[in-house]
Amino acid sequence: MIVIGVDPGTHTSGYGLIDTDANKVLDYGCIKPPTNLSPSKRYLIIYQSVLHLIEKFSPSVCSIETQFIYKNPKSALTLGMAKGAAMIACAQKDVEVFEYNPSQVKAAVTGNGKSTKEQVGYMIRILCHLKEVPRPLDAADALALCFCHINRSKLCMNMSAARL
Repeated sequence: MIVIGVDPGTHTSGYGLIDTDANKVLDYGCIKPPTNLSPSKRYLIIYQSVLHLIEKFSPSVCSIETQFIYKNPKSALTLGMAKGAAMIACAQKDVEVFEYNPSQVKAAVTGNGKSTKEQVGYMIRILCHLKEVPRPLDAADALALCFCHINRSKLCMNMSAARL
């Protein structure tokens, strides 16, 4: 199974791909639409970039971060649109989408739902056997999203097997 993780953002959207059968990272990085473009053009770039990754690697599932509203509802709306652009690319290629909140993702890789981005990056470097922490940290967050889904899937399979 290949999992694509997407950490959506209007300025930087992290992505990561993990092949669970080969137990290896296939790719990671960031989508950075030019900030001088209109919002609709930036969302189009996010959509096209995720679509390209799906066509290149054929993931079966996408793990994407849910947005949260802290103090700025406008930020939540723009993040939601970036997330929507990625989700539409997945839907177009029949890639099932699973959503996880930031605390779930952090806990999946560090054991602590309140970890910093730096701690998540450090653990991703260790878990993925990388020479250095993926930069920018949005790429590490996307790989953490992959791990979150993989861990949840294994837990669900183990629970189902225990019921038999």
